[in-house]
Amino acid sequence: ILSGLEFDLIVLDVMMPGEDGMTLCRDLRQTIQTPILLLTAKGETDDRITGLEAGADDYLAKPFNPRELIARINAILRRTQHIPQMDAFAGKIVRFAHLELDFDGRTLIDSDGMRTLLTSGELKLLTLLLEQPRTVLNRDALLEMSTGRSAGPFDRTIDNHISRLRRKIEQDVLRPRVISTVRIGGYCLACDVEILS
Repeated sequence: ILSGLEFDLIVLDVMMPGEDGMTLCRDLRQTIQTPILLLTAKGETDDRITGLEAGADDYLAKPFNPRELIARINAILRRTQHIPQMDAFAGKIVRFAHLELDFDGRTLIDSDGMRTLLTSGELKLLTLLLEQPRTVLNRDALLEMSTGRSAGPFDRTIDNHISRLRRKIEQDVLRPRVISTVRIGGYCLACDVEILS
């Protein structure tokens, strides 16, 4: 349906007739990198996590103030539209662990040549880790730098983002070796980083 069309951002309603927005989000994420904001009448934590795991960049529960929708759209666009220009990895291939990252293509390439597309949020989070390998990065700082918002009490958003990223990076998600969890501290890229070009 979207073939040949370009968008800055897609707003998807989860409760669409026919194919639901969550499924469409998953399908879109396989082929495009465009930021996705999900709208839904369900505001429970599990629903938000499911939406983020489906590949959404943000999630807004109904009813909402139209000004909040505009603010969230603007925040997503600020985070996603400038990543390649702002980062030292723009135009580069970056090698780490068993992977290479084609930064501009937002694509991971493993040792078997398998290619995996990253969302804009996953790319930003991975970039933060690649910029400071073997350094423990605080959860709250990671959240603020990758999403532009501060963590609330008991906020698990960054843990969910790391979990989603690990599924694309780790050879064994149950025993992660690339992104390690540091108890109380946060997360750390547990390998060296080499810029190839």
